Amino acid sequence: MNIAILGSGRGSNAEAILEAQAADRLGDGRVVSIVSDQSEAGILKLGPRFGVPADYIDPGPFKTKLDGEGLRVYVEHIKKFNADLIVLAGFMRIVKPAFIEAFGGKVINLHPSLLPSFKGLNSIRRAFDYGVKYTGCTVHWVVPEIDAGPILDQAIVRIEANDTCATLEEKVHAAEHRLLPSVIAHLSLSYAN
Repeated sequence: MNIAILGSGRGSNAEAILEAQAADRLGDGRVVSIVSDQSEAGILKLGPRFGVPADYIDPGPFKTKLDGEGLRVYVEHIKKFNADLIVLAGFMRIVKPAFIEAFGGKVINLHPSLLPSFKGLNSIRRAFDYGVKYTGCTVHWVVPEIDAGPILDQAIVRIEANDTCATLEEKVHAAEHRLLPSVIAHLSLSYAN
C-alpha cells in the first residue's frame, strides 16, 4: 500500500510513520511521497533523511483550503506516486470533495481530540480549558464535513490535576505518534486482503 503524507508543520507525526516503517511496524504500508503547502516546513526535511521524495507544492491563493488550481496540482502530483492512502498529518488546509473523490475516499486525518468532541482548531487547548478529564486523538476517514468522518481508532489521554496545557499537548502528541502508525499498519493489512 503506497502512502502519501501531507503536512504543514514540523512533521512529528510523519516522522513517527517513517520511523515505524523503518522498524518494520507499518504492515504492508510504504511512504512514497511527502507533500507540504509550506515551503519551509520541517516535514520536508524528513524526505532526504528517510529516502522519500518530499515536495513543496504551492496550494494556490486560498489561505485555509485546498481548492481550484491548487487542488488540481496536488491531485496530479500525488497520483504520480500511485498512492493508495493519503494521510493528512498536520495538514492545515480543508480539502474539498473533489480531492477526496480523486483518491476514492482513501484519505485519513489525525485530529488531536476524541471526536466528535472539540472539532476544528485548538482542540487540545479547548479540551484543557473546558476541564474534561479525558481527551486524546482520533484517526478518521476524511469526508466533506470537517472532522466528521467515520472513526478508525482513538487513543485516550487522561488529564491529570497537575497537567498544564503544555504537558497535555506533549501527552496527546505522544499518543498520536503511537496511534497513527498503528492505524496505517492495520489499514495496510486490510488493503492487502
